[in-house]
Amino acid sequence: MKTKEAIGVPQLRQARLTLNRYREGKANLERRVIENEQWYRMRHWECMRRGQGSQVEPTSGWLFNAIANKHAEAMDNYPVPTVLPREEGDRETAKTLESILPVILQQEDFEETYDRVMDDKLKAGTGIYGVFWDPEKLDGLGDVSIQRIDLLNLFWENGVTDLEQSRNVFYLRLWDNDLLLERYPMLEGKLSGSAEAGNRYVYEDRVDTTDKTAVIDWYYKKQVGGRQVLHYCKFVGETVLFATENQPEYAQRGWYDHGRYPFVMDVMFRCAGSPCGFGYIDVAKSAQEYVDRGNQAILQNLLANARPRHFIRTDGAVNEGEYADMTRDFVHVDGNLGEDSIKPILGKPLSDIYVTVIGNKIDELKEVTGTRDVSTGGTVSGVTAASAIAAMQEAGGKLSRDSNLASYRAFRKVCLLVIELIRQFYELPRAFRILGDQGGMEFVSFGNGCLKPRAQGVELGVDMGIHTPLFDVEVGAEKQSPYSRLSQNELAMQFYSAGFFDPQRAEEALAALDMMDFNGKSAVVRHIRENGAAFRQMEARQQAIPRLEDENNFRARARAADATAVV
Repeated sequence: MKTKEAIGVPQLRQARLTLNRYREGKANLERRVIENEQWYRMRHWECMRRGQGSQVEPTSGWLFNAIANKHAEAMDNYPVPTVLPREEGDRETAKTLESILPVILQQEDFEETYDRVMDDKLKAGTGIYGVFWDPEKLDGLGDVSIQRIDLLNLFWENGVTDLEQSRNVFYLRLWDNDLLLERYPMLEGKLSGSAEAGNRYVYEDRVDTTDKTAVIDWYYKKQVGGRQVLHYCKFVGETVLFATENQPEYAQRGWYDHGRYPFVMDVMFRCAGSPCGFGYIDVAKSAQEYVDRGNQAILQNLLANARPRHFIRTDGAVNEGEYADMTRDFVHVDGNLGEDSIKPILGKPLSDIYVTVIGNKIDELKEVTGTRDVSTGGTVSGVTAASAIAAMQEAGGKLSRDSNLASYRAFRKVCLLVIELIRQFYELPRAFRILGDQGGMEFVSFGNGCLKPRAQGVELGVDMGIHTPLFDVEVGAEKQSPYSRLSQNELAMQFYSAGFFDPQRAEEALAALDMMDFNGKSAVVRHIRENGAAFRQMEARQQAIPRLEDENNFRARARAADATAVV
């Protein structure tokens, strides 16, 4: 007798109703995201036209340039993780994790994923990572998979402010029907022949999706045995492709041991009552519209005045075709042609106020996006020092720093999810090529044995319980802007000129550094302390030399005296 499955057609029907409810609550967000993409592509006249006739439609790249500049600043501060143990005994494990995490990220081409997620964040206000376990990687051995998730294809409970608060999360992807049937033969005859859901091609023009089908990944949380577990179901229509509740090995355990949804949101400017935010296009497109409509008015006036136009009296009977043809030497006229029979239409040029208003709107766009000239490569007259330019960049980059900190928080969550997937699935050790402490190439083997909970034994008759290695992740910038690096170089030269690296003045230098804050401070402090300690050791040895010489001389005289006495 076949056991009744926990997830079947009734559960899928209920899940689809929940998905539709989530989709309806997200409609305004989706419209905004789609419209923002058109603004980014400088196709925003499609949004601005609103029934207007055919007119000149100029586009200027001020908004695009602001976003591109913010994106470049973000990539200049590409994150790098530092893994810290919560207990002393896990120090070596943390060190190894810190060395292999960048390798895993590189193998996943994470820089490209970070680049695309940052695009989404700046344009739509929200970028999303997906951190999954892919059992098909490495020829079936499996490995971590980090993907960029399209905001339009992720659905959650309306009104929550944190994705983890949602009872369900749905992720939709379009599959080619032939590939879907090859992977899941049970779908034969059950595909609708059209993509009923999913927005994979929503930004493109007239893309045929009739040979594609929406596959729904359904994640939901459930109380099992007094604890909350994460379950997972993949389905098409009313057909279950996989469900953890239908698998004995996952029914009680759930899909991922960490119990969190495998999605991480990186938000620009937060919106109340939503886990998502809004981006630079939302705050700057009004100014961009004013700029382009102003340019439209100027160009229309220019074109109107550039072409000669005339008033012609009807009793003059001027042959208009011949008159407009500049190649004809003769123009025929019926009747008498007086001075007032034909007159040029004099156009009125636009006031300079138009140019002023456009300039003001450009300045407004720069201001609201924090895109000042110095941050885009321009300089202020008379300012040439790298430290001064870096200081102005620092003052003009407050929005970028705030955005980078939010991205670092999201990156930290991504790294922690990766560590948890390593803890759960790395049953067989993997080999990694890393950069050793001395800068050379090294190979390490790492499995999840050192991450598993382990008994701490019994001390003085007391069971010390179970120890589960836990770690924190700190995030820093791998890359910095050239001006930041030059500023650091100038600071190093100032320290040298001030005698900070004189080992005799180590204590003074450390006292001064204690009141400072700059990137790389810990390395400078460590270097000065080492120099000071080495100098004190050398000084102690030098002071000991005369004393040793006196002792040696005394011993020599004593031995000589003893020898004389014996003789």
